[in-house]
Amino acid sequence: MMSQAAARLPHTKHGEATIMKKLIFNTMILVFCCGVISSAFSEEVICFESRKGASEVTKHDLQPGLPNVKCSPKTGAVLWWGDPFDDTVPLGDMPLLGHISPDKAVVKPRSGKLTILPMCGVACHNGVGPAFIPPTLPKDKKPKPLPMMETLLPDAQNLQHGRGGIWCLDCHHTTQRNKLVDNFGDPVSFDQPQRLCGKCHGDKLRDWRDGIHGKRIGEWASNGKKRWFVCTECHNPHNVQDGARNKGFIQIEPELPPQLPKGMKNANHEHVHGISQPHHGASSQH
Repeated sequence: MMSQAAARLPHTKHGEATIMKKLIFNTMILVFCCGVISSAFSEEVICFESRKGASEVTKHDLQPGLPNVKCSPKTGAVLWWGDPFDDTVPLGDMPLLGHISPDKAVVKPRSGKLTILPMCGVACHNGVGPAFIPPTLPKDKKPKPLPMMETLLPDAQNLQHGRGGIWCLDCHHTTQRNKLVDNFGDPVSFDQPQRLCGKCHGDKLRDWRDGIHGKRIGEWASNGKKRWFVCTECHNPHNVQDGARNKGFIQIEPELPPQLPKGMKNANHEHVHGISQPHHGASSQH
């Protein structure tokens, strides 16, 4: 009896080991499949609002069945907003806009979209500099090589703005590099680039202020609440000339034309004027 039990023991252990290996393998496959399925369902959908690379927004539900944005599957641009005021803040003080209530003009903060901005104010350009890097702040605004900035910002190597008439410190504060600068040398927040751009582009600032230039979304009423898009949401400040195009606004691929309603074979009705107009020659005879 002892010998028979002993003879069966190795086979039993071998069988258990085989079963355990299969169980572990199947468990790993199951975990992998669950991870793939989970990542597919949890993958973030990101699209841009006005300028690709500078106005990205992550899609999420404001409430069940109502997303904050609808993204174009063709271009990746926002097609419509579930809430145009999502993640916005008051526009802030602006000359000649005192008649607009602060809660009627809102913007989306830009600072959070600038990846290296948090370092700019605490690393090398806080007016003091780290102990191991003696500060070498410029004594004037004359252009000089900035190899570190050219490494971080490739656009700085060939600045397409001002046609050679301006350089970095005409727009960026000398000591507070996480700020822009106005004509008086005072710092300007990156969330209010219009205060900087208006230094040179006064006509565009006026048109933007009057609603002629730029983009706004929100309530239809003239005195309703609106989200104002600021300059750098649409224009790349380091490449406003857009290279060889020299147009100042990067082109985007157009959306596909809207589909015809079900049952409609063509859109010929659009070529027919809704109201028949009398012939000018005939009316002049009466």
